[in-house]
Order: sequence, then structure tokens, then C-alpha cells
Amino acid sequence: MMLLQQGVFLDPQQYVPPLISAVTTVVLFVVVFVVLYLLGRYFVVRAVKTSLRHREFDETLVGLAVSTTVGIIAVVAVALAATVAGFGIVLAAFATLAGALALAVGFAAQDLIANFVAGVFIIQDEPFTVGDWIEWNGNEGVVREIQLRVTKLDTFDNELVTVPNSDLANAAVINNVANDRRRVSVGFGIGYADDIEQARDAIVDEGSRIDGVLGDPEPTAPVVSLGDSAVVLSGRIWIDPNESSYGSVRARFVEAVKERFDAEGIDMPYPNTELSGGIEVTNVDGSEGATGD
Repeated sequence: MMLLQQGVFLDPQQYVPPLISAVTTVVLFVVVFVVLYLLGRYFVVRAVKTSLRHREFDETLVGLAVSTTVGIIAVVAVALAATVAGFGIVLAAFATLAGALALAVGFAAQDLIANFVAGVFIIQDEPFTVGDWIEWNGNEGVVREIQLRVTKLDTFDNELVTVPNSDLANAAVINNVANDRRRVSVGFGIGYADDIEQARDAIVDEGSRIDGVLGDPEPTAPVVSLGDSAVVLSGRIWIDPNESSYGSVRARFVEAVKERFDAEGIDMPYPNTELSGGIEVTNVDGSEGATGD
């Protein structure tokens, strides 16, 4: 025993049992946590990875699932280890704090979570993939990269567009290259006095000569409307969008038909309006004149 100046005796032996108990608790907590964490990572993570790959999930989603599983295993291991070691009160306080924090973060990151969830569905459902030409809400571009939060696209003016995944998930997305055939349609107006069959033959013939145009289905040119100043024929040709550029083929088609119409004397009239009736003219000196139709 040690004698202090105030006359109080201090026995070091009285602190040995609490110290041993504290050390034992900490060691027990660490051992239980390590065992549970390692076992969980070995068995659960392997099962998750094997299951998802067996179902042919995208590797990005597999990696995300593995990371999430590891985090859950760590939390569960901490909770069980704390329970076994007798940290129940501390664990309860930690759980309350974690719940409040999760609620606050959830409200603050609603858009982020929405984009994240949308990214998961886009990657899994594959409405489009890297390299596809898509259109949505009046915009269009070629997909460069699909991430969990955003999708990056290149416009035809070589501009980079970054779109939140929730915008794409909630929009009607047109994938222009999803199928192995796509129709290119161009309206050609001819005069009412022109021969429809002659114009149709010219459109079909020029369409079939363009590189990249498929022979099946064959090019067609039905009359689709009678306009104010022209009879409109729809020139229709088919291409493989993965082999031929839609824009390039369409431009060559329009140019070839225009030159063919010029060579054969087929009119492509401008919009015009015909007026009928009479006009009355009054001069400044008061004299009047009239012309009829």
C-alpha cells in the first residue's frame, strides 16, 4: 500500500480486476469482429459474386454489390461483436445516432440517390450501351460512358454532354442503332402537273444506287400527302445503322434525287398562293380606276 500526503492509503491491487476486465472485453470484441468479418467476406461475398455473375449481371453492378455487401458485413460484425463483448449500451446509442444521420443524409441527397438508382437500372436493363446514338427530350448524342450517377455523351458537334441518369430513366429514349435495320425517309414535293410514276421511279432508282442502302426491304416512294403547292412522295430506303451513317446516307439521297429531278425536268415547286378577285385603285387626285380578274 502507498501512503499519500493527505493520509489516504492507495492500494494498486484494486485497479487490477477492472483493468483486466476492460482488456478482456476489448480483446473479445476485436476477436469476435475479426472472425465474423473474415468469415462473412469469405463466404457471403463469394456467394454474392458467384450468383450475380451466374445471372450475367454487368461487372459494374457486381462490383457495387460486392462493395455494399462488404459494408453490411462490417456493420453486422461490429454489432454482434459489441453485443458479445457487452457493449450493448454503447451500441444502442450508436444505432440511434446512425439512424438520425442516415435520415438527414437521405433528405439531403435525394437527387443523388435517384440518379444512383437510375444508373443501376440503366446498366442492368441496357436500353442503350456505349457507342449507341440516342435521342431524349429533344436532345441527341452518342453514348461515351455510362456511370452510376451520370451518362456522358458526345454530340454531333463534338460537344460533351453529361446527363443525370434519372433524366434518362424517366424520359422516352430513342435508340437509333438498337436494331439491325433502320428506315431513312425523305419527303420530295413535285408539281401537280408532273408525272407521279416518273418521279417515283427516279426516287427509287437513285435510292438503290447509294452505298450502304439495303436491297431488302427495297426502296419505295409512296404518295403521302397533297400539299398546298406540291404532291409529296416519301422516299424510303433502309440501312444497317451499325454499318452506315444515317446522316451521310440521307444527305446523299436528297442530293441525288434533286439532281435527278433537275435532269428530267421534274418540278420541285416552292410554296405559293394564288389570289383571285378584283383590285380597286384610287389616285391621290380623286380619280378612280378598277381592274377585274
